[in-house]
Amino acid sequence: MVIPSLLLAALLQATPAPVLPSDPIASDWQAIPDAEIMIVTLRDGRTVHIRLAPRFAPAHVANLRALIAARWWDGTSVYRVQDNWVTQWGDATEKKPLPATVDPQPAAEFDGQPFAVAQRLTRSDAYSTASGVTADGWPMATNGTTGWLTHCYGMVGVARDVAPSTGSGAELFTPIGTPARRLDRNYTVVGRIIEGMGVMAAMPRSDAKMGFYATEGERTPIVSVRLASDLPPATRPRFEYRRADNPRFAAMIAARENPKPPMVGSGGVDICDVPLAVRRVGAS
Repeated sequence: MVIPSLLLAALLQATPAPVLPSDPIASDWQAIPDAEIMIVTLRDGRTVHIRLAPRFAPAHVANLRALIAARWWDGTSVYRVQDNWVTQWGDATEKKPLPATVDPQPAAEFDGQPFAVAQRLTRSDAYSTASGVTADGWPMATNGTTGWLTHCYGMVGVARDVAPSTGSGAELFTPIGTPARRLDRNYTVVGRIIEGMGVMAAMPRSDAKMGFYATEGERTPIVSVRLASDLPPATRPRFEYRRADNPRFAAMIAARENPKPPMVGSGGVDICDVPLAVRRVGAS
């Protein structure tokens, strides 16, 4: 009969999806402070939101905040897009003076962090002896002596000249293809793109050397860079990250290390294969 069939269909639609051991619960979601959300607005109105990592790179993040306060990035551009490698932005001329509040040569922050992770992956990799995820959702690796944030897809690093330069933070990049793990312990990681990564990854590639656009017209202008805390409270974008210090996150990793058939697992995954969920919860 038609009516029972429709009723059955309605009941099936109303039935909540089964809860998996790897599904987060409400308390697993934690707010990202407004002062740790960096908003890059491009010429066409598209935006990129970056979660800053002051705990891991305090000197470089302090420089980023000083650059934002001085409106230094306004009028700069995305000037490099190298296929399967990085998108880079800042002052393409490298001649724009830095604000006096910016340290042009901060101390190195490539590593030197304790390897304090909430979830440790089963296997090591070619770049570290161990890796895992911190309680507050950052990917880390270690060589047994020191720890560092890893250059996975969407992480934000500080471009620099040759050593001893550590980069001021005025020029930033993000991996857009293969994880750039060979940059670990060579370039400071200051954050991770949490919304708008598709914008950075979809920009036209340059055939010029190392992906630097050959002409000014190829560059994508940056209209402004602000912290969410700079905006009126009612208009601030608000985000939450998924905490990793719980059995649900551990179950998610285990399911990826040993997926159910017909998928074939290897008993381990790379740190850059672990999803670090972030969700938007506020107005834009």
